[in-house]
Amino acid sequence: MSAYDALLHRRSHSKVGLRAPSHTELLRLIDAAATVADHSSLRPWRLIALRGEQRDALGQAFANAAAAGGGSAGAGGGGGAWAAAESRGDAAGGAMDVDGPARDKFVAKARRAPLLIAIVASPKPSEKVAEWEQAAVAAGVAHNLTLLLDEAGWGVIWRTGNLTRTEPVRRLHRLAPNEQLLGWLYVGDAPPGREMRRKRPNPADFLTEL
Repeated sequence: MSAYDALLHRRSHSKVGLRAPSHTELLRLIDAAATVADHSSLRPWRLIALRGEQRDALGQAFANAAAAGGGSAGAGGGGGAWAAAESRGDAAGGAMDVDGPARDKFVAKARRAPLLIAIVASPKPSEKVAEWEQAAVAAGVAHNLTLLLDEAGWGVIWRTGNLTRTEPVRRLHRLAPNEQLLGWLYVGDAPPGREMRRKRPNPADFLTEL
């Protein structure tokens, strides 16, 4: 399949099956995803695989963050905003674990796929390459990986949300103060059945000439 066809036929799958690619299979796909354009070859990204009970730990972090009112702040921009979030986060992170139905709801969210791949923008010191550009590289790797997983027959959806910016979730992923969590790829068996067609925008609406 050509790159053009792969892009036209890519779909996000909100529901996936119980199988997931192995560690070895993932390494092969990441090797290709890493060919994204990367100014100065800084490689300002990393990925974290969550399987099995690791997903329950994520659900617990979701519940703790939500109970503490996490995720209500704005998105923030560069490393300074993330460092500030890190420094003030003990108000949420130091609380006791939430239990009961609230926890169960968030654990169920984290268990919607057998494999979650956390996407981390990990900027490197550079006088030439701004942090936003480095975050774009991390997002490019993630998008490449969704295409490669789709081509390999896996179902995948990229999920984000306010909870990526909360202290319990940041701590679980062991993020450095300057790192950003860009969400997770939820990966599993592609669901059977007819492929739904996506309505595509008119490209002429997005292309102008100077």
